[in-house]
Amino acid sequence: MPDETVRTTQQFYNRWARLYDQIATAPGVTSWRRRAAETLSLSAGDTVVEMGCGTGANFPALREAVGPTGTVVGIDLVGGMLAQARRRIDREGWVNVHVVRGDAMQPPVDEADAVVSTFLIGMLADPASAVRTWIELVEPGGRLTMMNAGRSDQLVATPLNLAFRGFVRLAAPGEKTAPGSPVRELEARWEAAKKALFEETVDHVDHRLGGGFIRLASGRVPE
Repeated sequence: MPDETVRTTQQFYNRWARLYDQIATAPGVTSWRRRAAETLSLSAGDTVVEMGCGTGANFPALREAVGPTGTVVGIDLVGGMLAQARRRIDREGWVNVHVVRGDAMQPPVDEADAVVSTFLIGMLADPASAVRTWIELVEPGGRLTMMNAGRSDQLVATPLNLAFRGFVRLAAPGEKTAPGSPVRELEARWEAAKKALFEETVDHVDHRLGGGFIRLASGRVPE
């Protein structure tokens, strides 16, 4: 990210980390997170890396999948988010779940059995490049899974799409009166990331959850 974008993002999420955690762990959202974890096909003892781990809302499902002999590593730029994640780790007594401050575009890890990213893709200036970088970290046979929000393709959700547009504009870091459509930009970044993922992997998963508002994509790195 450009330096100014990084500063803006950090300030925004540092301010709202506690509220974000409450939303991120709501029952419906938790079910989507568990579905994302399931697509990784993790086994006991595996190492899974989460890009943009936020407050660690995915950690319970990931830690359950790798068991006490596996390793979960969460990467995030925002100190306030990582503080919430560390509190979750301490509260649960997990000794094999770790967080690292770093940029998902240049992750400070060398390899993993799987990589997951939820609700981050729409914030990246070059999501396709990020996806290719993440794929290089995944061992052959491992999976990369992404999840993000977007407008629903279901006709009955048309009124809710209007509300979603307002939510995205309010929830996005930075200038609220900036020209252009934040939703269209969000969706364009998702499509670029998914295209890169599907070009480099096999055994694809391409699902919509939550009434069509949640996009889930996964692929396996060829052996």
